[in-house]
Amino acid sequence: MTRLPNSAHTSRPWRIHELTPDFRLEDVWALPTPGGPDDFPRLVHAIASADPSQHSPVVRALFAVRWKVGTLLGWDKQNAGVDTRVPTLRDRLPAELRAAPSGPAFDEFPFKPLYQLDDEFAAEIANRTMHGVMHLGWVPDGNGAYRGELAILVKRNGVMGTAYMAAIKPFRHLVVYPLMMRALERKWQEDAPQPTG
Repeated sequence: MTRLPNSAHTSRPWRIHELTPDFRLEDVWALPTPGGPDDFPRLVHAIASADPSQHSPVVRALFAVRWKVGTLLGWDKQNAGVDTRVPTLRDRLPAELRAAPSGPAFDEFPFKPLYQLDDEFAAEIANRTMHGVMHLGWVPDGNGAYRGELAILVKRNGVMGTAYMAAIKPFRHLVVYPLMMRALERKWQEDAPQPTG
């Protein structure tokens, strides 16, 4: 797992750039998901079906604390999300993206898919603190194969959103992302198609 410079995301002609000029790019990560040119749908499915209960006890505990605090402070109420506090980014989609598949629903996380292309997928989430986008790309690795790339874009909701993003940053970088990436790597290897013949 490697954290990448923002330019790894901004230098590519992703369609998400058109939709998020008012969002800030928080993180870009190279995912431990080596594959071929047609393996991107498998990555999208792996991310959408991820179950936090299968992660390490530390990640499970951090998510439990986050959801509990969110409940106590009202961050995650229905009127704080997409299409209530903030309009969905689907309203910004040009016609050809609106006609594209939106991608799979998420099993455990409250992300709403926006669009899925051959090498790009985006989903959004919102609460009282922020409006966020998770972007997945499928990029050549320079050695004839491909790998996933994860970018997180965020539009903070005022002072509270700025404070929230600053408070969770060390947990994201030092604990949550590294442990989640290891779980993704294990799942990717376990679910890899077996050679035939």
